[in-house]
Parts: sequence; structure tokens; C-alpha cells
Amino acid sequence: MPKIDLDALEPTNATGYPPPYDADVAGRWQRKVAEAAGMKALGARHVVLEPGAWSSQRHWHQSEDELLVVLGGTAVLVEDDGETELAAGDIVAWPAGVADGHHLINRSDAPCSFICVSAGTDTGGAYSDIDMKWTAGGRYVHKDGTPY
Repeated sequence: MPKIDLDALEPTNATGYPPPYDADVAGRWQRKVAEAAGMKALGARHVVLEPGAWSSQRHWHQSEDELLVVLGGTAVLVEDDGETELAAGDIVAWPAGVADGHHLINRSDAPCSFICVSAGTDTGGAYSDIDMKWTAGGRYVHKDGTPY
């Protein structure tokens, strides 16, 4: 497998979040690294958060492990137990099935970049602070199962 040219991968800030939940992630730019490598069982994205942007709504995965490595800049990790400042070189991880909602917020005045890796089968998960969850296949629904 040749080296992946990160600069050649098209960045996207697309999200499937319904309004108003999409606004918080408008400044999140992702490059789909695992897809570029042809990987099917491992997810990997290079993410840049502009100042003020969120990585996602605060969430947790039912059946996917998740690992994040900060490459540059700073961001605040928000979890159930509070907030933690992260900087280049910091690594955080969340095992599948642990209902500890998490996300990053860039509260600085400079971009923050990181690699996020996931493994497992996407059977869904939930968002801690809002009335939303996702199902296998990435469909967003209210916590009672009604669609958006």
C-alpha cells in the first residue's frame, strides 16, 4: 500500500445531523483516511476543528471502540465527569458500550487537528445532551425511535 497523501484527500464538513444540531459542527473538516486506504473494518479520519467548532454532538457508541490522537492545537474534551484540556500528543479513548458521552470543542483562536480511529460494528449509539440517537446505518432518530 503506498503512502496516503493527506493533502490529496478532499476535506468535507458535511454532516447528517438535523438542524439545529448541525450548526455546532459546521467548522469541522474531515478527511476520510481509512476509506482512501480501502479499509472496511477500521474507521480513521483526520479532523481539523476551526475555532469555536465542535467535533460532534456529545455521544457514545454501542459497539465501536474509539481512539483519538491530538496532532496540533488545543481543544477541550467534554465528558460526563467534566472537561479536560487536550494538546498535541494527547491520546484519549472510549471503549464500546460505555455510556460516557464525549466530544471536543475548540475554544482557542487557532485550528486544532487530530486523528480519530474507530473499530467495531456500527450498531448505533446515543447523544447525551439532546433528544437524538443513531441506528445501524447512520439514521438519526429521537430517543423514542421516531425519525427526524
